[in-house]
Amino acid sequence: MHVEPSQRLTRMLGETYGSAAAADWLAALPGLTGRTLAEHGLDVDRVAAPGGRSSLVVLVRRGDGTPAALKLAPPFAAPALELAALAHWNGWGAVLPLDSGAGPEGLLLERLHPEVSLRSLPEAKALLEAAGTVRKLWVEPSPAHGFETVAERTARQAEPMRAVADPAVAPLVAAALAARDELVAGPGEELLLHGNFRQSKVLSGERAPWLAVGPEPLVGERAYDLARLVRDRVEDLIAAPGGAAAARRRVTKLADALDVDRERLHGWTLFRAVESGTRAVAAGRVDDGELLLEFASWL
Repeated sequence: MHVEPSQRLTRMLGETYGSAAAADWLAALPGLTGRTLAEHGLDVDRVAAPGGRSSLVVLVRRGDGTPAALKLAPPFAAPALELAALAHWNGWGAVLPLDSGAGPEGLLLERLHPEVSLRSLPEAKALLEAAGTVRKLWVEPSPAHGFETVAERTARQAEPMRAVADPAVAPLVAAALAARDELVAGPGEELLLHGNFRQSKVLSGERAPWLAVGPEPLVGERAYDLARLVRDRVEDLIAAPGGAAAARRRVTKLADALDVDRERLHGWTLFRAVESGTRAVAAGRVDDGELLLEFASWL
């Protein structure tokens, strides 16, 4: 099967996991796709576009004609952990895995509508539906879950931030790191989290109106999971008059709607925005990074 990875997939794999590892996996992707389709008796409808940031999604049909989605991701993107989280949710608020997987780099999932996410809705309605969806995902993990914790993931993310040398950004980075250190001190919630929850990660389905996809699962507090949603449609916030006030109101509104501590949501929103912003700048996506850092400065 001819496979042409999207520019977004190529860029984001290289940025997240290193250009050499990304290039090796992308070179092997056509062969991997063909083998997986043949081994599991899948017929191709089409490749979903633009697809994922760390995976190729192929819309397929199983031998009995049932529509499905085949998601192929490199081992270093931990598809096994994604499958473990989806299996634990078992369709409650999230896409349902159809079997035990399609090999070490494949997930066979129920077919949703990849072109219809919550970003297709007006902002107020999208946030309401997002809140209702993410609430379902916050459940106790299994005792031997194997997921990393919020403290572990953010400790790893904090290291490159400490090396930021730009004096204009240094105070914001220092504030974000201080917030993170305070947030992870002491015991806290230990719930299964999506890890990368935002409007574009919630798709329209047949079994339920909206279902989450693409988790990067970890265990920790709800405020961490909600923080990425706060900055959704950040480009619209930046462009709008009164964007700073609107961003702060969003923190309050989401915290109150989901019974999450406002200060903890504020702290995680700051950390996650600064971490994403500094990483984008370091990867050469300067415009994206500066947008996120401006948003963070409003908090």
